[in-house]
Amino acid sequence: MKWCIGIIIIAIILIGGFAYTIYFNAASTFKEIHTPIERKPTEQRTQPVALQEKQPFSMLLLGVDEREHDIGRSDTIIVLTVNPKTQSTLMVSIPRDTYTTIVGKKTKDKINHAYAFGGIKMSMNSVEKLLDIPIDYVAKVNMEGFAQIIDTIGNVQVQNDMAFQQENHHFKKGVITLDGQAALDYVRMRKEDPQGDFGRQNRQKQVIQAIIEKGTSLKTLMKYQDLFNILGKNVSTNLTFNQIKELQQNYRTSLSDIHQIHFEKGQGKMMNGIWYYVMDQKELSQVSSTLQKHLEVSSTKKSK
Repeated sequence: MKWCIGIIIIAIILIGGFAYTIYFNAASTFKEIHTPIERKPTEQRTQPVALQEKQPFSMLLLGVDEREHDIGRSDTIIVLTVNPKTQSTLMVSIPRDTYTTIVGKKTKDKINHAYAFGGIKMSMNSVEKLLDIPIDYVAKVNMEGFAQIIDTIGNVQVQNDMAFQQENHHFKKGVITLDGQAALDYVRMRKEDPQGDFGRQNRQKQVIQAIIEKGTSLKTLMKYQDLFNILGKNVSTNLTFNQIKELQQNYRTSLSDIHQIHFEKGQGKMMNGIWYYVMDQKELSQVSSTLQKHLEVSSTKKSK
């Protein structure tokens, strides 16, 4: 499953920041999900991002299927770059089977194995090297929390472009209403869609936007404690509560305007009996350049 559960953190940032203006005890929940990550400064990011000055930043979103006695793997790997000057967010989903360098492991492997080998920190470092951009923040979401969030804020509505069946749900064409489990099935479908992954990503974006719209309503804010309980059990991030407030205050418009970038020119390849996704290097370079421009940073490769 490569559906973008991790992106749900955008809605939570907006909900959490807004809710704080009404409910001061929200801070205790965010202390629970805050996980400090010690990383050395990089050539591209010698100083931490100054959110109060509205500097562009990047965020890695990991959707992880964690099971008992198993650290799990990051089935969803998404990078966001947010620029308040252009009031826009770029989103790129990295195929989980991408063959790349695992930083700190001295080997090449599927990028989703970085989390299994070294947790969040190794995932951040490996994605940073692959895309040649600084990764400033990270949010890890347990996939089981996705349906709980939607069920808590109430059903969401989307405009479905094609009728299809997924698991036990039949989705008709037109405006449809989704509960948590239905939303999971809606964004999972790929095989019946003539657009493949691109169609699935469009459905993911529909659900995300519907959650953001509903999540900032007064009715939803009254359920803040239930939402925070779900967060505490399913989310961890290196963002502090003060930083989340800064995002809500200074980046709200940018986070609501999401533009997707796709990896589509790579190819599957068998190596030693294992299937990998091998990036098209020209396409990878173009994506990296686009993200660097959006973050207002230079490539590390140009200075070597």
